[in-house]
Amino acid sequence: MAQGRSGAMGLVALVLVVFGLLELSTATTYTVGDSGGWIFGVSDWPNGKNFLAGDVLVFQYSAVHHNVVAVNADGYNSCSVPPGSTTYTSGNDSITLQKGANFFLCGFPGHCSGGMKIQANAA
Repeated sequence: MAQGRSGAMGLVALVLVVFGLLELSTATTYTVGDSGGWIFGVSDWPNGKNFLAGDVLVFQYSAVHHNVVAVNADGYNSCSVPPGSTTYTSGNDSITLQKGANFFLCGFPGHCSGGMKIQANAA
């Protein structure tokens, strides 16, 4: 009887792994700003897109002139970088969306107010 239970547990584990892989494979990768990349005026880019938790945003930009900072709603609305915010500087950053509102801006002075910020809401 114990072998039957361990076999069933193994099958359950296998099914969970397969469903986990299927969930990962359904994630969509988006290049922020499309062919223009992470540039001034990109703030409307998310409009009309249906993001899901696990989708990946790719930010492509000149690392000499820009960066990407993951901020909270207050930082987004005020174009400021709250303490503890994560800053990306590679020029080709891949960021996985979390469920809910995700906020990003360029932390270089004046860039956020120039439209280098996006809000991506993931279901």
